[in-house]
Amino acid sequence: MPDPIESPPLEGVVADQRIRHLTRRSFVTGGVAALAGLGAWRWLGSATPEDGVPWPLRRLLGLNQSLVEGIGMPRGLAPTFSAESIRGASRINGLVGLSHEVDGSSWQLTVQHENRGIVQSIPLRDVQALPRLELVTEFKCVEGWSEVMQFSGIRFLDFVTHFRLATRSGRTPDPAGNAQDLFHYVYLATPDEAYYVGLDIASALHPQTLLSDTINGVPLSRAHGAPLRLYLAVKYGFKSLKRVGLVRFTDARPADYWAGRGYDWYAGL
Repeated sequence: MPDPIESPPLEGVVADQRIRHLTRRSFVTGGVAALAGLGAWRWLGSATPEDGVPWPLRRLLGLNQSLVEGIGMPRGLAPTFSAESIRGASRINGLVGLSHEVDGSSWQLTVQHENRGIVQSIPLRDVQALPRLELVTEFKCVEGWSEVMQFSGIRFLDFVTHFRLATRSGRTPDPAGNAQDLFHYVYLATPDEAYYVGLDIASALHPQTLLSDTINGVPLSRAHGAPLRLYLAVKYGFKSLKRVGLVRFTDARPADYWAGRGYDWYAGL
């Protein structure tokens, strides 16, 4: 076979013509792509919002939730680690609803149930008297960082069981034998409701969901949610509400601080 003949390099007028041709073609191609992207963005922007997010994005987040629920919740457990895996001080991220120090000795949780007039006030000391659990798990932030941390406190499941919460009848909850008596959701918020999260009841009653009063072996600081915070080992960190002051059980899916700003309402790992 004859040797291949290399094309000579373009020079002079021919090179200028080729450059102009490629430039025009690139401009047209780039312009079409930009217009398509702009059109898609405008379409998303004009789409009817659901929970503060254009409905196509919210539906995609809903699909993600269905997938995660199908493969993990409520049975899946987050991996646990030895205490030796903890490295240094725990990271601080987010101070909404934590503008001042509080007195833990007089702290009370306000508990409400939808369509029930009775409001319960449960002292912190009564919560802390329940059996304790220590979890060393990987705290994962949606921003992309993670740390192995130790949270110690009371399982939310034990909390609602002891105080007979989360049911429409007012009886002791029985998730396995009488799930239909449970409310579908729970709303938790700081005392001023500046920060709040919504959870499906299965996530709230997950065995690795805690009402925690210590982190890495020391009492919570204000920045970490003193005197009592939520910790969910199977969700991103923004669902682990700091400084729990209000707990409300409901059948309507409650608002969520970050879901209203475009993040996933479910936020499962």
